[in-house]
Amino acid sequence: MSSAVCRLAPSPTGAQHLGNARTFLIAYWSARSQNARLILRIEDIDSPRIKPWATEQAITDLRWLGMDWDGAPIIQTERSPLYDQAREQLLDAGRVYPCSCTRRDIEAAASAPHESTASGWTPDAPVYPGTCAGWKNGDPLPEDKPFCFRFRMHAKPDRFFDRVHGEVTCDPIRDIGDFPITRKAETAADCLAAYQLAVVIDDIDAGVTEVVRGDDLILSTFRQLQLYEALGHSPPSHAHVPLVTGTDGRRLAKRHGDTRLSHFREQGMTPETIVRWAAKTSGLCPDSDDSLKDMTLDQIHQKLIGQFDWVRIQRQPTIVDDFGSSEA
Repeated sequence: MSSAVCRLAPSPTGAQHLGNARTFLIAYWSARSQNARLILRIEDIDSPRIKPWATEQAITDLRWLGMDWDGAPIIQTERSPLYDQAREQLLDAGRVYPCSCTRRDIEAAASAPHESTASGWTPDAPVYPGTCAGWKNGDPLPEDKPFCFRFRMHAKPDRFFDRVHGEVTCDPIRDIGDFPITRKAETAADCLAAYQLAVVIDDIDAGVTEVVRGDDLILSTFRQLQLYEALGHSPPSHAHVPLVTGTDGRRLAKRHGDTRLSHFREQGMTPETIVRWAAKTSGLCPDSDDSLKDMTLDQIHQKLIGQFDWVRIQRQPTIVDDFGSSEA
C-alpha cells in the first residue's frame, strides 16, 4: 500500500442517488489506482438534517456497487473533542470571532448576489458583511443571544489546482467572506463544529492526500484551504467532478423523479448497470466501448482502476432523463 490516503464521505442526510454514486465511484477508482488507503467517513455532523436510517443505507449502497474500504467507518459525531481543540487553537490565533447575526441579518446586509471569479462559480451563500468582525480576544462573549464562531478570511490563498478543472481562482474576501466553523449555541463550550471545520480536521487526522467531490463544493475548498493554513498543515490535492443534473440543469433532487440507489436496487436493476453508466458518463470509458457489457462487477472495477486517469474525466455535467428506461 502506498502513502496515499483517500476517502469516501457520504452524508446521511437522505438517500444516496445516482450523482452521489458516480462521485463515489470516481473517488474509489482513483484511490485503488494509487494503491492508496481508502477510508470511509460518515459525515453526520449536521445533526438536525441527519436521517437515522441513512448511514446504514449509504453503507449498503456503496457495498452493492462493489466498493470496499480499509478499516472501520469514521463517525464525525464521535470526534467532537478534536474539533473543539482546533476551534480553541484558531481562537487563540485570532482567526475566529463570535457572531450572533441571524441568517436574515446577513441576507439583509449582504450585497446583491454576483458571479464569482472562481472560474464562473456562483456564490453558495451571502457574503458576510463583517458585522461582528470587530471582536478581539479578551472582549466579552455575547450574553443575550446565541452565537457561532466565524472564521476570518484572508486575501490568500486565492487559487488552487484542481485535477479536473485545472487552476481555479477567486477573491476569497469578495466572493466568500468570513464563514461559520461552529453551529450556534448559548455558550462557547456548546458551539459544536460545523462542516467546514470538521472535514478539515478529519482529513488532517487521517492524513488524507486526495479529496474527490462534486464541483458544487469548489468554493468550500477555498474556505478549507485557509483553515489548513491557519492550523499549520498542508492541504490535500483536490478533484471536483461535474454534477449529475436533471434536464433543468439543477443537481438531482426529488423533482427529477426517483434516482435513489435503493430504488433502483428494489426495482431489480443490477449494480453493473450503474457502474457502467458512471464509467461512460465520467469519460473513463467511451460510449463506443462495449467491453464492460459482459464483465462481472469485479472485472469492471479492475478494468477501470487499471486505466484510471484524471485527464479523461469530463468537465461538463451529465444530464439524466428517465435513467431507468435504458441500460448503460
